[in-house]
Amino acid sequence: MSTAGPEQSAQPVEAAVPGRYELVLPPGWVRIPLREGTKEALEQILFSHMGRVPEGIPRDDAMRFRLDMRRQLEKQARAARRNGGLDLYLPVLPRGGIFLMASFIVAEMPIGREHTVPPEAVIARLADDDVPGGTAGTVDVAGAPALRRAYRCALDEEEQQAALPTRRVDYVIPVPDDPGRWISINFSTPGDGDVDSEFTDVLVELFDAVVGTFRWSDE
Repeated sequence: MSTAGPEQSAQPVEAAVPGRYELVLPPGWVRIPLREGTKEALEQILFSHMGRVPEGIPRDDAMRFRLDMRRQLEKQARAARRNGGLDLYLPVLPRGGIFLMASFIVAEMPIGREHTVPPEAVIARLADDDVPGGTAGTVDVAGAPALRRAYRCALDEEEQQAALPTRRVDYVIPVPDDPGRWISINFSTPGDGDVDSEFTDVLVELFDAVVGTFRWSDE
């Protein structure tokens, strides 16, 4: 993956719902909280993180570009919140002169608070569910079993007219010391337009690396 502009270190992020967690974001990525503080986060992104625009956009069109980006971010945030989203993460700085088309959402899972069902049993049952054209299996996240699903989003003909096919990866993680409560981390990207390209594979690997930094915090 190419880079542009001054080097930035990966940024640690802390969030508190439904339990405080931490993860390390790649350079140029930001967190948008979805339960509160969403408007303020969008304002900061618009005026602090988007001083540069992709190559090829005239300077006179820079403000229009930023306003278009704000509308897109607001639309993404509303959709994520409706689906139980807690936090939305996405890149806001260009890399190699382009903006990456990718995002992931941390959300509460409506699995149900069945205290008698061990998390391992829930994960095993979810792993057995059919994932058309994809894979599912148990992985370790923050020192505990979790589920990872990888698949391609199937689009019908009407949707294909307005959206690109996407590669998706979901992690399903039990909340420690809170039986029956779960979160998911859901990643989506069209990559470079080819969901099977090496570039798209790199974006998926980047997301997996971010999840590898996920930790629950006692603070």
